[in-house]
Amino acid sequence: MKTRIKEFRAKYDMTQEDLAREVGVRRETIVFLEKGKYNPSLKLAHDIAKSLKTTIDDLFIFD
Repeated sequence: MKTRIKEFRAKYDMTQEDLAREVGVRRETIVFLEKGKYNPSLKLAHDIAKSLKTTIDDLFIFD
């Protein structure tokens, strides 16, 4: 799975730490998500999409 988290973070001038704090996870979780090494729970995907003002479908690309 690929993500556009980094792209959306840049759009809102957010660091990985900022996003992690906002959705209640460690920064490392955001790093792993951006590298495609971690598949988030539906709740985490929803929380990230909400924080980045987008939809899950726009944020995550399922191969």
